[in-house]
Amino acid sequence: VQLQASGGGYVQAGGSLRLSCEVSGRSSSPFVTGWFRQAPGKEREFVAAIIWSTGVTPYADAVKGRFTISRDNAKNTVYLQMSSLKQEDTAVYYCKTPSVLGFDYWGQGTQVTVSS
Repeated sequence: VQLQASGGGYVQAGGSLRLSCEVSGRSSSPFVTGWFRQAPGKEREFVAAIIWSTGVTPYADAVKGRFTISRDNAKNTVYLQMSSLKQEDTAVYYCKTPSVLGFDYWGQGTQVTVSS
């Protein structure tokens, strides 16, 4: 199983970006895929997740109302639409999905930099 994250970049505060996470190597859609982020000097934190079968989408309080997670079942891809970006959203963003054996698969990370 591989996760390919993309879509990061440099944006001014108030701007938008859309991240993508393609999940490959599975015969079926994962149960859940999540986005996490890690800012310099900080621990990795949860951002949002989506349950593929039901579309349930929990969010971290810091991003509620600004970020939207969605999935395309046909493409096995999860998106994170980020709007009204703030400097504190600057981080490396990772996607993650669990395996049936209990460990996690992580994408390689994509850098998001928000300037003032």
